[in-house]
This record gives sequence, C-alpha cells and structure tokens, in this order.
Amino acid sequence: MRNVSIAVETASTDEELCRLTMQGDSAAGESLVRRYNRLVRCCCRPLFLMGGDQEDLIQEGMLGLTLAIRSYDVDRGSSFRTYAERCIRTRLYTAIRDASSTTHAPLNEAVPLEPDDPVWLSYQDDPETLVVDREAFQERLRQYQQQLTLLEEQVLALYLQGLSYQEIAQRLDRSVKSVDNAVQRIRRKLQSPR
Repeated sequence: MRNVSIAVETASTDEELCRLTMQGDSAAGESLVRRYNRLVRCCCRPLFLMGGDQEDLIQEGMLGLTLAIRSYDVDRGSSFRTYAERCIRTRLYTAIRDASSTTHAPLNEAVPLEPDDPVWLSYQDDPETLVVDREAFQERLRQYQQQLTLLEEQVLALYLQGLSYQEIAQRLDRSVKSVDNAVQRIRRKLQSPR
C-alpha cells in the first residue's frame, strides 16, 4: 500500500496520474479529483440548474471529471486539463438541458387540486368524516369543471389518463399546439382563486 502512495507522490503530471488510475491506483484518481475540484466549481459558478441548486451542478461536474479520468487517452495528443474541462462542461450542459426539457414538464408543473385535502390523507378517520370529505372534494371538482370549456374538459380527462399531447391531439382531431394551450388555460383556472 505504501508503494501506491509513493507512486502518486512521485507522479508530477496529470497524465501520469491518469495512467496510474487506469492501472488501478485509486489514490492517483483521488489526487486528480482534489486537483480539479476548483475547476469543477469554476465551470459550475455561472450556470443555473432548473429544479436544483449549485451543489447539484457541482455533483454533475464531478461526474464529468470522473468520466474524464476514466476515459482519458494520452495518445490522443491533448492535455488532460483540456480533456477534463470539455468532459465537465459537456456533463453540465447535458444536465441543464435535461432539466429544462419539456419531457418532465407535467411532473414539474403539476398543480394539486387541494394540497391538504383530507381525502388524500390516511384512512384512519372515521367513515362518516371520510364520506363527508369525499363529497366536499367532489363538489370542489364540479366547481372547477364548471369553469372549463368542453375542449378543456376533454383535454383534462385524457391528460389525467396519462396521454401525451400528441395522443390527445390525435384523439380530439386538434393540433398539438391547441392541446398545449388548453392545458395551460386549465392550469391557470385551477391555480386562480374561486
């Protein structure tokens, strides 16, 4: 074990540390991570991750650094620093792009009908309270539905079944944009006070 530490201490360049890491020397990999921790933080500083914080970005950057350490090829001719920075930035931009994509928009923008509705709570209440609460919930739901147009009701029903905008548009013989507009109007109506 002492030989591994000596090898890491005598390795002066990043490329040598990468070579040692490829040979199974975990201390060399740790040394590279310590050396490039500041670079990861500098790459993260000007960026913003929707739904996350700076620590999430730093974690993504460290994953990019780890990938760089494991995949660096000395024979390619570029310095490790250049390669590592490219891997870190690519990982960060991918994380930002994925977080801001519309794939997860229904989950990110979901609006609960009533966040603290007793119906959604545990069934430990007595049956009478449960029935009364369920009826109150149904009444609120009817009030919301009265605010919706026929198209919005149809879109909401299909949307709650888990269909995509494309599938809803095909079923209702509408454009995807009109479905998206209907969903946005529904959200605004549900968010506005009654």
